[in-house]
Amino acid sequence: MENALGDRMNGAEMAVLRSRLDGIVRKMSNTLLRTGRSGVLNRARDFSCCLLTRDGDLISAADSLPIHVLSGPDMMARSVLQFHPDQRAGDAFLHNSPYHGCSHPADLSVIAPVMDEHGNHRFTVLAKAHQADIGNSQPTTYMADAKDVYHEGALIFPGVQVQRNWEDIDDIIRMCEMRIRVPHQWRGDYLATVGAVRIGEKALTGLAAEIGWDRIESFAGQWFDYSETLMADAIARLPAGSVTGTSTHDPFPGFPGEGIRIEAKVDVDPVAGRVAVDLTDNPDCLPCGMNLSEACARTAAMIGVFNSIDHKVPKNAGSFRRIDIALRVGCIAGIPVHPFSCSAATTNIADRVANSVQTGLASLGEGIGMAEVGSVIAPSAGVISGVDPRTGQPFVNQIFLAMSGGAASPSSDAWWTIGHVGNAGLCCIDGVEMAELLQPIVVHSRAFLPDTEGAGTTNGAPSTIVEFGPLGADIDIGYLSDGHCNPPVGVRGGGSGGGADQYLIGRDGVSTPLDACAQVTIREGERIVAISCGGGGYGPAKARGADQVAEDVAGGLVSVARALDVYGVALADDGSVAATETAKLREAMA
Repeated sequence: MENALGDRMNGAEMAVLRSRLDGIVRKMSNTLLRTGRSGVLNRARDFSCCLLTRDGDLISAADSLPIHVLSGPDMMARSVLQFHPDQRAGDAFLHNSPYHGCSHPADLSVIAPVMDEHGNHRFTVLAKAHQADIGNSQPTTYMADAKDVYHEGALIFPGVQVQRNWEDIDDIIRMCEMRIRVPHQWRGDYLATVGAVRIGEKALTGLAAEIGWDRIESFAGQWFDYSETLMADAIARLPAGSVTGTSTHDPFPGFPGEGIRIEAKVDVDPVAGRVAVDLTDNPDCLPCGMNLSEACARTAAMIGVFNSIDHKVPKNAGSFRRIDIALRVGCIAGIPVHPFSCSAATTNIADRVANSVQTGLASLGEGIGMAEVGSVIAPSAGVISGVDPRTGQPFVNQIFLAMSGGAASPSSDAWWTIGHVGNAGLCCIDGVEMAELLQPIVVHSRAFLPDTEGAGTTNGAPSTIVEFGPLGADIDIGYLSDGHCNPPVGVRGGGSGGGADQYLIGRDGVSTPLDACAQVTIREGERIVAISCGGGGYGPAKARGADQVAEDVAGGLVSVARALDVYGVALADDGSVAATETAKLREAMA
């Protein structure tokens, strides 16, 4: 790596530097995981870190949530440069404005410039951490019914300076602590996020001392060009065509009675090596918290594309050059206009955008695209709050007791616990013991529901079911449970996954249905039952391997009756495949 600036690196040099830069981002992530105070960070891992050029081009976001980083960090970094053109070593900025590049207000980000020894801005490091509480008027970071950003009430920082010379600006900290319901928890999470950024700054400065700033910048340029070439090659293997994918969100507060139908027009030009996604023909922003930020609209479209091609294509500013996204100002899946709320921008409508793109691409031909990933947010992944009777102190935290939702791909069964399409399986499921230890709740049962998988040649995930309730005090829980009326669909002949549902079990044992989107109080002695969405299947179920179906039955995931009726697989008394009867059944189904 001692070549002079301008000499091209060989493959080995590129691989080593990529690994080292990814390692810096993973150090940042490990810092957040190990030092974050809230469960949403130190157990669920709902955060992302990334490294960008000075101009905001994404170099590495190793192990980060796609919905956080594919688009957004670039816009946030550029807006900070616009607001603060004269940056210095030791500066840091708070950013969570959905009108200036952030995903949604709950994703509070810390951004810092990385300077060389002469005070020149070389790179930018960013850490984004989902907050347990961001000061909303309700104790949840997903306010679906927020009529506007004022009703939402979140603290919003559009690139506000929070550190100078590596020291906190206490005025900003006091403002946050006065607004947040759990200020000590928030302060711990803030310090963890700043720590992640400073770890990244220190590690990158150390790498530059070893190989030189110019060498790292040279790598970034080559890395982008290489990634763009791989992206163009992957698109070249797709069939040419124009398709329109759709996905429908259930009725929610502020929505029309039939819900919201999201439409994505996708054009594939394999000769030019480009994919274009047009989201302009969608409804206007609505007086609720479900509007997408520009970052989430762009990212969701990109997720649908990347889910449909070779997974080995790097996700960075180079490969992004091959995706064209058309958005409309004032659109629910476009560019929001202040003061429309984007409280739930990372999840529900964003999931419908990504699903529209990947199911649309699946219709172009075999072997591409994906089925629909299940919708969120069931009460088993809701935000719970109250006063802990063990300490007398208030608590707020998003729990991750269960979520599945994984969609089938052309080549494999679903990754069951993907969470949702923007999460990509990177958030972790809470351990029952830890959830009960850290919040006053009892988890009475947790399981996968049989016969809820999206049946196909490859299968989608089954639904989860969780029953839990408070211990020693009442609790509030906020959730946005999409997917009951419109469960995740399969593609190319695949079946739909299980839908979402929720109900309350009273002290008398009577079950009462709960609204799909609500802030509900659960009294001591009551329980809530939460059913998450499964995921869609890919290809006809009758083409699934009969032995695979027998294994699913043996594992208690598929009933004998479903194996017979849906998959055309007959089983002997010992659970093995009855080959002759199965062949006849499948011939009749064909």
